[in-house]
Amino acid sequence: MNIKMVLLASAAAFAASTPVLAADAIVAAEPEPVEYVRVCDAYGTGYFYIPGTETCLKIEGYIRFQVNVGPSAGGDNDSSWDAVTRGQVQFTAKSDTEYGPLTGVIVLQANADNASSQSTILDSAYLDVAGFRAGLFYSWWDDGLSGETDDIGSNVTLHNSLRYQYETGSFYAGLSVDELEDGVFKDGEEPNNVGVAFGIGGTAGAFSYQVTGGYDFDNEDGAIRAMGTAELGPGTLGLAAVYSSGPNSYYSIAEWAVAAEYAIKATDKLKITPGVQYYGNYFGSDSAVPDDFDGLGDAWKVGLTVDYQIVDNFYAKASVQYLDPEDGDDVTTGYFRLQRSF
Repeated sequence: MNIKMVLLASAAAFAASTPVLAADAIVAAEPEPVEYVRVCDAYGTGYFYIPGTETCLKIEGYIRFQVNVGPSAGGDNDSSWDAVTRGQVQFTAKSDTEYGPLTGVIVLQANADNASSQSTILDSAYLDVAGFRAGLFYSWWDDGLSGETDDIGSNVTLHNSLRYQYETGSFYAGLSVDELEDGVFKDGEEPNNVGVAFGIGGTAGAFSYQVTGGYDFDNEDGAIRAMGTAELGPGTLGLAAVYSSGPNSYYSIAEWAVAAEYAIKATDKLKITPGVQYYGNYFGSDSAVPDDFDGLGDAWKVGLTVDYQIVDNFYAKASVQYLDPEDGDDVTTGYFRLQRSF
């Protein structure tokens, strides 16, 4: 055996006697536990649990495109038409307490007249528990029939308020204390301070009703309103009447008014609503008002509104209104709207 063979045999023997070191094993980290969103059906559809809590949250809102028509519809530019866009989102949080559900609501609204004229506002924010509500919210005076031809509510219906409302399935009654600093005020006076309002309403079969009242302590006048709707034939008949003892933040448009409408369900997707209203001692909707309604002329209004549901959560609305005041010029206004809700 020569030297070369000896060296090769030695190398082979050394390799066979040397342990093989395995490469370090790759250990995959265990995934972090994930808490998936759980549906909360205790308060209706659309709620889910905020992860890690027992609070249920619902997010909803709408996107609206609207074209307004009428004299000076464009505001300062005296245009007879104006396009506006709005986006609104609402957050509603609910959780169980020993006093019943604790509710918190925040509504954010953004409006755009054009690219350089936009505004974002807090449209509502309030707390609600055991019938008590406190915060910024709309009063009962914001309610109406269809809200188009009828003009039976306050100029400003969004207030910082404290309210208690008792509710059953078909009846409610409540009392509120409202800050009225953005309400109407008489000539030579500052904006109002405080008012007290009440609301009573409910349903009885195909009939619904509401009685609303309010007293403005700064103006020392009040107003009361009654309205109801009833299923009648192919549609819904709505009637309303309002009386004001003098110009105040709850009602200042006229000393009294009566309104009627009939919402015709033409098809599953189409609704046609003609309406009419008559005003006694009509003033209008300016912020500064006279001391009383004496000597003012009457007015009447007629209108037509058409609603069409294009698909689920997406509808079109067109409305035209004609107003003829005894002490002023008649005026025709209207709008076309597209709105997608979610």
